[in-house]
Amino acid sequence: MSESKPYAADRSLYGKLRRRFARFSHTRPIGMPGIRRPMLTVSFDDAPASSARNGAAILKSHGVTGTWFISAGMMGQDSHMGPMTSGDDIRALYAAGFEIGCHTYGHLDCGRAGKDEIDKAIEDNQSVLHSLGIPMPRTFAYPYGDVSAQAKAVVDKRYLASRALHHGLIVPGTDLNQAPAVGIEGEDGERVAMSWLERAAKTPQSWLVLYTHDVRKAPSPFGCTPEVLNRIVAKGVELGFDFVTFAGGAERALMAGPASRAA
Repeated sequence: MSESKPYAADRSLYGKLRRRFARFSHTRPIGMPGIRRPMLTVSFDDAPASSARNGAAILKSHGVTGTWFISAGMMGQDSHMGPMTSGDDIRALYAAGFEIGCHTYGHLDCGRAGKDEIDKAIEDNQSVLHSLGIPMPRTFAYPYGDVSAQAKAVVDKRYLASRALHHGLIVPGTDLNQAPAVGIEGEDGERVAMSWLERAAKTPQSWLVLYTHDVRKAPSPFGCTPEVLNRIVAKGVELGFDFVTFAGGAERALMAGPASRAA
């Protein structure tokens, strides 16, 4: 099977303005008054087989959990991030207690797609996961981090929380329909992630979500090495973070009391 090329999401001025405008639409702000210890979620997108094997092994070695956002239409393919997960990989992740989240069937750019197309991509993805014995996903990550008001309208009705890609901490008032995250990717990925860990550790009422893709010796620009991931997870443990799945963090944040909500 031929190796797929990276798709470029819309980084034009229009795309940036669309994502910024979406932050004011279909929001699910949280209160978090009961959170007293910073939470940390380690997540993997798409997901390459190396994340399901090397990434999972690293989390297990530290006794912590994580979330995989699966694009089922990519299963078994070769890509610029290496071989993608198989059904057996996904079942093994779930059996090990990790969360399986939704990422659309064919990695659809939800910022550019219409509601019906987004709905179908989600339904197709969930159908494949269901056939693997995976329960209905409770959380979602926007492929490419690309968001629109109409995309948020779709996921608002389906998921407990949805993750984007803009940097930031989840704190009181954060919109769980477009939650921020920090990438562990590229040459500067470790330094950036460590900086955010230090910042979050000083903010007890916070939740940091990290994401990456492939986890291998020679990673793509969107991934990291096993050594980098291991050091980051070890640092999170050292700093005393409460490791949670994305769904687990959302549950705690919402149970702690929602803020006012905008339609």
